[in-house]
Amino acid sequence: MNRINILDDLTINKIAAGEVVERPSSVVKELIENSIDAGSTKVVIDIQDGGKKLIRITDNGCGIASSEVDKSFLRHATSKIKNIDDLYDLYSLGFRGEALASISAVSKLEMVTKTKDEPIGTKVIVEGGKVVSKEPVGTHNGTTIIIKDIFFNTPARQKFLKSTHAETINISDLINKLAIGNPHVQFKYVNNNKSMLTTPGDNKLLSVIRSIYGKEICENLIEINHECKYFKISGYIGNNNIYRSNKNLQHIYINKRFVKSKIVLDAISEAYKGIIPINKHSICFIQLTINPASIDVNIHPTKLEVKFENEKEMYIELRDILRKTLLSVSLIGKYETYDKKEETKNILVKENSNQSKNIYENKEFEDIKVIEKNYERPIDSFMSFNDIIKSENNTE
Repeated sequence: MNRINILDDLTINKIAAGEVVERPSSVVKELIENSIDAGSTKVVIDIQDGGKKLIRITDNGCGIASSEVDKSFLRHATSKIKNIDDLYDLYSLGFRGEALASISAVSKLEMVTKTKDEPIGTKVIVEGGKVVSKEPVGTHNGTTIIIKDIFFNTPARQKFLKSTHAETINISDLINKLAIGNPHVQFKYVNNNKSMLTTPGDNKLLSVIRSIYGKEICENLIEINHECKYFKISGYIGNNNIYRSNKNLQHIYINKRFVKSKIVLDAISEAYKGIIPINKHSICFIQLTINPASIDVNIHPTKLEVKFENEKEMYIELRDILRKTLLSVSLIGKYETYDKKEETKNILVKENSNQSKNIYENKEFEDIKVIEKNYERPIDSFMSFNDIIKSENNTE
């Protein structure tokens, strides 16, 4: 018979890290969420080699007191909750106290932190879950965490990391999502010493969207703001001029947490039926504020999924609100005129049987198309089908 073994803390932490830390972007996510929970208004993210070589997160949050630093690396040590009842009144992004313990177990970690009440900060170095050194150091208020050589002591995990390019894209996408979900925070993102993104941090969602996705998207967004029995919704949804072949630009946040919810995604898809082409997906940036007691965010290690208490009612209400908002505005194809100078390079004119078609190509968003029909007749003078038949009969 096999004996039952009690695993040591290091092995336990490495196993837990496998659930929380899947790849470099997982580390970035956990650390940025900690910075946001700490009340930061500025967060700087610096990565090298797709985060495999270096991840540095610096914030101006509340910091960690020197007497609390050691506890911060213990499993299930958290400042977000005190007991199980706090899960039903949860507005923070983190709460399980596994991030630092899991990350430090599979990397070489250095943390420098200081609270506003202490005259001097604390620097601690942790390798493979063991504290190597701890000393006082002069620094600004807030926290800086440096992660080097992720999975250096778990080679089986390290070999499953993707290419530098793939990991960088994953981190970039994550930072975009966190920035849009927190417009009050200024994000600065640096990749291999090259500035990739700086958001204004002016608490205006449209400003963040523009800094990430540009003017084209912003000009085709409809503001949404509504409150019902089950939730409050705010943000922006795309009109029928913009859409994609995937759901990458469907940003859904519940209590400021980016989530993937089938209920919400299905409601969005149903609301856009007949408004955008089949097999295309809308663009949206929506924030749902829901009573924490009505949702469960603790069903997945990465907290990406949520469970609702009233799923059917949520679906119907959200679908109807989105549909009503879309139909309350003028959903007409976007018409633009172009001079025969620089703009002509974006227009392809084909002449066939004395007819011309203008095909507008957006190079930055190749899969976003504007499908237009060019009628000279005013829109309010369209004839019915019966009128068209009568007109043709009279002509004959």
